[in-house]
Order: sequence, then C-alpha cells, then structure tokens
Amino acid sequence: MLSKNQQKHLRQLGQKKYRKQRQEFLVQGTKNVLELLQSEHDVLELFASDEFCAAHKQLIESRLSGKDVHSCDEAALSKVSTLVTNNDAIAVAPMAQVEIEHTPWQIALDGVSDPGNLGTIIRLADWYGFKQVLLSANCADPYNPKVISATMGSFTRVSCHQVDLPAYLQSCDKPVYGAFLGGKNLHHTNFGGQGILVMGSESHGISDAVAAHVSERITIVGYGGAESLNVAIASGIILDNIKRCHG
Repeated sequence: MLSKNQQKHLRQLGQKKYRKQRQEFLVQGTKNVLELLQSEHDVLELFASDEFCAAHKQLIESRLSGKDVHSCDEAALSKVSTLVTNNDAIAVAPMAQVEIEHTPWQIALDGVSDPGNLGTIIRLADWYGFKQVLLSANCADPYNPKVISATMGSFTRVSCHQVDLPAYLQSCDKPVYGAFLGGKNLHHTNFGGQGILVMGSESHGISDAVAAHVSERITIVGYGGAESLNVAIASGIILDNIKRCHG
C-alpha cells in the first residue's frame, strides 16, 4: 500500500515547482518504466503492481535495493498517476545533469509549449540519432509527465537543455535552418554537414528574436488544403530530409 506521504510525494511531482525543488520526476507506465530500468539513468524508487515486480524481478533487483521497491495494486497507483490507463508501474528518477554537446547537427525548439509535441519531438530526435534537444525558455517543461510519457522511453537517450536561444544561436558558427511558411522548398535544400534546425510553435512560429539568427528559411511545401502541419510532424519530415543528405 502507498502511505499518505508517498501519495503526497508522487502527486507533488506532477507539478513543475516540486520537480524543480526536488530535482526529481515521474516515469509512468510499463514501457517507460522498463526503458528507465534498462537504461543508465539513475532510479530512486519504484512503485509497482505485484505482477510487474514478478515479471521483471531480475531487472528490478539489478537496479534497486528492496527498500526502494514498493508493491501496491493498480487501484492505488491510479490515484496518484497522471495516466488514464497502464498504471502498473511508476518510478521516481533524478533529473540528469548533462552538459551541452556541440555536435555537428542540433535541434532547437522555440516556444513549443505543448507537452505532447515536445515528447514526440524528443522521440523523433532519438529515432534520427540526435542525443540532445535545445529548448527556449518558453518551451514545455521536459520533465512534465505528459512529455515523459510521449517520449515512449526516448527520454533515457535524449537530453534537453533550456538555453537563451537567441544568444546561443549568435554564438554558433554553423548554419541555422528555420522552418517558416514561404521559405525555400525543403526538397530543394542541400543540407550541409553541420547546422542547427530551429522549429517554432504551430500557433506562433519562430519568434523574431530567434528568427534574426536564422541563416536559411525552409518550408515544407503542401499539396492539399491543410493550413499548417503539427510541429512534431513537420520536425520529423525535416529531420528525415537532413538525414537523406547526411545519413
């Protein structure tokens, strides 16, 4: 059973201010918890059903001591989970402290405030081999439970860094590609061996302060009647084209 203090702690980690104070975050659902346990990321505590603990006993014991594993039923977990379903496991993990890697290609997000979109872009970054995502100050919190869930485990392989994006772009000496309506046709863009891809929010696009540092504006040409593309879908299309040039 979950004690009142444990319930309170798990519920509080659903809120950004407590995550920041404790430097901890929630990982929920079978797939994400298993990805965490199988990764090199530290794990502090596990709250899981008897079935989950039995099915993954060896893996759990390799990562956690017995005092940090708490067996409880799904009904109890559902009361503290932010998920509607798949509540057989919740883990608490520490926020990773990782330096920015100045790799040849980087992804930067400007004002992507929807947690589902951010989580999906992190998953796309993982798929295309990008290890980090740079975030402007007004992006969604990368440790938001909805972000973590949407990554489907990719949060263990892709780190996020909040930066002063205009200042960061100004300090870089490589091309900055930004997604705009009316930019150069993506299919006619020959991406070089290095660069930064900047994606803005679907509703507001890339801000003026960030746009001032974009050296090449690109666009995904549409052939139907849709007004715009979801930022995560657009990110996937552009990343695929970058890899087409430099896979």
